Amino acid sequence: MRHRKDHRKLSRTASHRRAVLRNLVTALFQYERIQTTVAKAKETRRLAERMITFAKRGDVAARRHVDRFVMRPDVTRKLFETIAPWYAERPGGYTRILRIGHRLGDAGETCYLELVKSAEQMEKERLERLAAEEPKDKSEKGGSKRRAKAGAAPEAAAEKPKRGARRGDGDVQAPSRKRTRRGVKTG
Repeated sequence: MRHRKDHRKLSRTASHRRAVLRNLVTALFQYERIQTTVAKAKETRRLAERMITFAKRGDVAARRHVDRFVMRPDVTRKLFETIAPWYAERPGGYTRILRIGHRLGDAGETCYLELVKSAEQMEKERLERLAAEEPKDKSEKGGSKRRAKAGAAPEAAAEKPKRGARRGDGDVQAPSRKRTRRGVKTG
């Protein structure tokens, strides 16, 4: 029985578990969203929220404490300068776990662990993404117009050739067979 056992061991030694969790916390602050298993996400959430609370304090002792745990100095800087001000008035609940299903290889339950953002922050990021995509869309549209002017018919380009060779009567012949080391392969 596991009465009064607080943390998950994650089938690892203590040093390996600490290294995995440090890497996950660092990646969460760097990318603001990571994909992992549910058990690892629940353990990472505890430590990440603690680091954000230290960053909200903002004093030298808190910075040293976070610096000892987070793997990269630029991520620590981002935590103190960017992420901590997002949660200045929020008393807790800085992260969210979104379950996404089971992994194909071992059927482990996976999820996204992400930082919670306000509606204003999400709208600002959406507008930035749209502004970044706009020049790319213009360049793609210009390129397709040039191709259309050159005489390439867009309908002909959209049609895919059917598999196999065509006979004169319109029937599609079966694909040719190839010899491989392990026998005959079609396609």
